[in-house]
Amino acid sequence: MPYTVGLQAAANAFLSAGFSTQFTIAVMVFLVIVFITSSLEKEGVDAPKFLPGLSLFHIIPFFRRRHDFLNWGFHATGQNVFQFKLLRNTVVVVSGENARQIFFTAKGLDLTEGFKILSGAIPMVKGVTSDLQTRRIALIHKRLANVQRNAPLSSLIPYLLNDIQKMMEGWGQSGKFDPFDKVYEVLFQLTIRSLSCVEISDDPALVARLKVLYDTLDTGTTPATVLLPWLPTPAMIKKLWATKEIYEIVIKAINARESSGISRNDTLQMLLDSGDEKLVVVGFIMGLLIAGARATGTTASWLMTYLGGHPEWRAKAVTEVESLLESRSYSPECSPTKEAPASPFYGPSSSPSSSSSFAARLSTIPLEVWENETPVLDALIRETTRVAQPHTAMRRNLGPELYINNKIIPTGAYIIYPFSDVHLDPELYPDPWKFDPGRKEVNHVPFGYVGWGSGKTICLGTRLAKVELKLVTAMLVLGFRHSVVDRHGEPSNPLPVPNWNDILLCRPPAGSFQLKYERTSAQL
Repeated sequence: MPYTVGLQAAANAFLSAGFSTQFTIAVMVFLVIVFITSSLEKEGVDAPKFLPGLSLFHIIPFFRRRHDFLNWGFHATGQNVFQFKLLRNTVVVVSGENARQIFFTAKGLDLTEGFKILSGAIPMVKGVTSDLQTRRIALIHKRLANVQRNAPLSSLIPYLLNDIQKMMEGWGQSGKFDPFDKVYEVLFQLTIRSLSCVEISDDPALVARLKVLYDTLDTGTTPATVLLPWLPTPAMIKKLWATKEIYEIVIKAINARESSGISRNDTLQMLLDSGDEKLVVVGFIMGLLIAGARATGTTASWLMTYLGGHPEWRAKAVTEVESLLESRSYSPECSPTKEAPASPFYGPSSSPSSSSSFAARLSTIPLEVWENETPVLDALIRETTRVAQPHTAMRRNLGPELYINNKIIPTGAYIIYPFSDVHLDPELYPDPWKFDPGRKEVNHVPFGYVGWGSGKTICLGTRLAKVELKLVTAMLVLGFRHSVVDRHGEPSNPLPVPNWNDILLCRPPAGSFQLKYERTSAQL
């Protein structure tokens, strides 16, 4: 009876306390429960080995220094499969050739569910970018494929080049910049152009604002915002406000298009003409903008850095692009930018201006040439994505249970595969940190390269991303001479090394290097 009275008194005291006190106590109780249950974790005979130490101490390293943390996990357990807890979520980490094959081919491993809990930088709006029905996800994927069909992608090229020209002209005749700022900005603009609408992409101030908002989502992604999204931390509040503003910008553009009655030839118009419900249209734009810009922007920033530090490969890129131009008998009269093109994507109001600039000349090169006749650019992109894309592929096992390396992966568990396991494997890529686009492709083992995904999950925007990367590279090497310098402006020695603990940009310490450039031509 005294215990009952004591519990009743404690309950009354809790209920009479203020919200802040109740909230603090609830969080403390929750953490105590996690602490106790994590200490009781036991391994079955065929279960992956648990990381040593308390699971609470694994959370921050996983989010803040993921590459080092995962490598430590393989070393600490002595296994090629291990597990740990993110609060109540079981996470299994796998490595090796057999694990890679199963990871990329098993039907029960779901990308969407895995990404939702282990990432957190996508703006989450229920029914728009999260908690989507399978049918709606499939529809968004179908629309992205439509954007990359031959006709729309071909007609998009002149406008991408026009955007690149305008932004690079803003760099001036010479100077220095951080590629993770300036080059990333260019790729963000191209992604906006490709996947949204002219109301946004033609407004530099609006594009800049969207970039700030998406950067807020990136920097605001903390262990708490991912694992405890109901916890009103300052970071979560900032993310909510950023998401709200992104949503309002997209909705405003859609409403403006619908109320104007003017048909534009862009991605938004394609979505509207397809009769898609507004939530699908908003979700397509909000979700794919950052998914496309982040990965492609990272690759572009590193590609320009590597070209600045490897003049021999820069020269090869220049030679290849110049040969493409020489094979085209250019005349401003036959340029697709002379007048508004008969394009399924862009109308007269957004047509780039005609000139004999590099942008106009490059726009005469057909899509099939960009895709099939640029072996140097292809090698540069492939090697950059190998050594400077710090991906950790994420899945959730929706069932049934499966085995990897003789260890069971239970239904409901999250499973991750670090790309470093294959891309930095010295057995497959000797001296793996060396940038060497001349390497022979690894074809003697399954999934020896997974830069754009593999198996049943290939990056759906690969075609668009590669075209964007080639256009930016062509414009930069033709229009500028550039090199890598350190913080003192001296040639960088050694060259920057990708930081795989930075899961977004693979970026070295800010300010540690810059790209020094000067114009080679008066007209880009």
